Amino acid sequence: MFTGIIESVGRIVSRRSHGRGFEIEVDSGFDLSAEAVGDSISVDGVCLTITRTRGSIFAAHASAETVSRSTLGDMRPGSQVNIERALTLSSRLGGHIVLGHVDTVGKVLSRDSAGESVRFKVGFDRSYGKYVVEKGSIAIHGVSLTINDVYADALAVNVIPLTAQSTSLTLKSAGDRVNLEFDVLGKYVENLLNKDKGTSLEDLLARKGFLKGD
Repeated sequence: MFTGIIESVGRIVSRRSHGRGFEIEVDSGFDLSAEAVGDSISVDGVCLTITRTRGSIFAAHASAETVSRSTLGDMRPGSQVNIERALTLSSRLGGHIVLGHVDTVGKVLSRDSAGESVRFKVGFDRSYGKYVVEKGSIAIHGVSLTINDVYADALAVNVIPLTAQSTSLTLKSAGDRVNLEFDVLGKYVENLLNKDKGTSLEDLLARKGFLKGD
């Protein structure tokens, strides 16, 4: 589990075919002596498992399924990527709950200045629109952001200077592909409602004990 607060912008050191997927080596930019083989780490919002470490470099395997659902297939040696280590029980939850399970790949439709911030409009398949709400949360390339505007098949976010400077989002422009993970809470609510067809959200919450009577 992650928070969407990026720790560093790393760099892809190598990429080697591995079955139907591939193995990557990533220079995280920080000391990995406390990390162990088997630990989770987020690369551009994709949860990967560390298979070995050397100083600031770690290796991870990207399966065919992971590659098909994310932009990892676009990575080449030298590519810059957002890195976040897994959340611990003592960590601050500064962003929102991010699992590192990418839902779909979106496309940057526009990038414009908005005062000192940068405004991105990102398009996606309209079937995912049900998970997008104004002022809700979204993880774009692993970065926790607040949705400012909602469209039928797109959303807009403002990236403040600090976030732009400390993530790889500053490198993105119109036409670039980005990993999108929608808020997991909305998916669970949808699943519960699908299992209780014809039940209103209010009735469902009351039955589960979340709403108390007078």
